[in-house]
Amino acid sequence: MSCPCGHEVEYEKCCAPLHAGSEKAQSAEQLMRARYAAFAKHNVDYIISTQDKGSREELNRNEIEIWSNESEWKGLEIVDTVKGQPGDKDGIVEFKATYVVGDRQVVHHERSSFIFEDDAWFFVEGDVLRDAVRRAGPKVGRNDPCPCGSGKKYKKCCLANA
Repeated sequence: MSCPCGHEVEYEKCCAPLHAGSEKAQSAEQLMRARYAAFAKHNVDYIISTQDKGSREELNRNEIEIWSNESEWKGLEIVDTVKGQPGDKDGIVEFKATYVVGDRQVVHHERSSFIFEDDAWFFVEGDVLRDAVRRAGPKVGRNDPCPCGSGKKYKKCCLANA
């Protein structure tokens, strides 16, 4: 079975060595993928241990466990990376993580910051990004016929009642 992080490699040869502590992430993207796989595998210890040391105590272990356990993790898409390679001191990874909670599918879009210190990569913080809402149909102008079918202009019908 391929790794939850999205690489077409078995979990045991991909993120498992990172989760076990026998290997370290070599880039910010590799750490991002390993953290996603840790959510999918419910490995809260790894998620906490790869958090920046300065903000680690702010984490709520119980909330992380609930989110990890109550979600069915469907996939990870790396949208963009900035720096975060061997030799860099910091990096940014933009990603979309898809998961299902109950009967609702969620796409979590985030731009995450990472730092390299003490010979390891750490997650610092993430900014959640909102995807633009796209209109399903054409825009109705105020002087266009009302889409409700009344025969009146939109401004005299449904727009006036909005």
